[in-house]
Amino acid sequence: MIRFHNIAVLGGGSWGTALAFTAHQAGRNVSLWTRRTEIANQLQEGLGNPEYLPDISLPPLTASTDIKAVMTAADAVLAVIPAQYARSGLTSVSAHIRPGTPVLLCAKGIERGSLKFMTDVLAETVPHAVPVVLSGPSFAGDVARGLPTAVTLACANEDLGRDLVAAIGRPAFRPYWTHDLIGAEIGGAVKNVLAIACGIVDGLQLGKSAHAALIARGFAEMCRLADALGADRKTLSGLSGLGDLVLTCASPQSRNMSFGKALGEGQSAEDVLAGRSTVTEGVATTPALLELAARHAVELPICETVGAILTGQITVKDGVNTLLIRPFKEEK
Repeated sequence: MIRFHNIAVLGGGSWGTALAFTAHQAGRNVSLWTRRTEIANQLQEGLGNPEYLPDISLPPLTASTDIKAVMTAADAVLAVIPAQYARSGLTSVSAHIRPGTPVLLCAKGIERGSLKFMTDVLAETVPHAVPVVLSGPSFAGDVARGLPTAVTLACANEDLGRDLVAAIGRPAFRPYWTHDLIGAEIGGAVKNVLAIACGIVDGLQLGKSAHAALIARGFAEMCRLADALGADRKTLSGLSGLGDLVLTCASPQSRNMSFGKALGEGQSAEDVLAGRSTVTEGVATTPALLELAARHAVELPICETVGAILTGQITVKDGVNTLLIRPFKEEK
């Protein structure tokens, strides 16, 4: 039996819309909350979300700017709020979330300033909710088109996790349960920074060999941080770690990779970001990640190089040279 029937989705961007669609297709009663009236109206009228998911047809979806109306019957919540806005967004809806309601955190990143992951932010803003992490290799456009996708659903309680998998899973959208919330969060955050690095390699036309090496050594950095923070390495070897890393580093569809590619081609970070209406999460995550890693004495040379490039301390070419002249050492 399906335990969760009424699902609220917080966020009317590409990922929020795609998740609302897939939950709707799974047979759930879905209500989406967005701050923008035009997006709510378009979704309600079956016009899709042309700003964030252009050229993708969607059935009519229940959507509103009235958070109380969206949350009234919700027995599970998908929080699709960008990481740097999660605290304010969750605070604003906290009073409308009933005690014991699972909140699936769908944003990937580390909060600047506090250096907290999204589960920590949820614990401080909605302490009466049950934290769940949904992460993995998933482009919103693929999910909205109904293309096969698999993700990690991390929840400390196995029975609850499997009930949520049953509620939102379908043949083309396959969540796999794990108990390891912090591992899922580390994978989702770090891969965005590494995708910027891979984009720079592509922009500089350094070749596929360099690209592959960067993914492999970047994965080693991800695993070192996971060890320091008490995550399960098996999680990092799965969908929310290696799987998401490979996808995000392999396609210009990735906002982070395409951002890095533009840097490698000679554009400035300011110009690239100014031309975007969507969030490039890796840019904000990088300084928080580096501060967190330093706090735990974890060496992340690739991520550190991305940070130095973003702050203008070095050029992209100098960044590559910095990595190439590092001492030879054992692979681990």
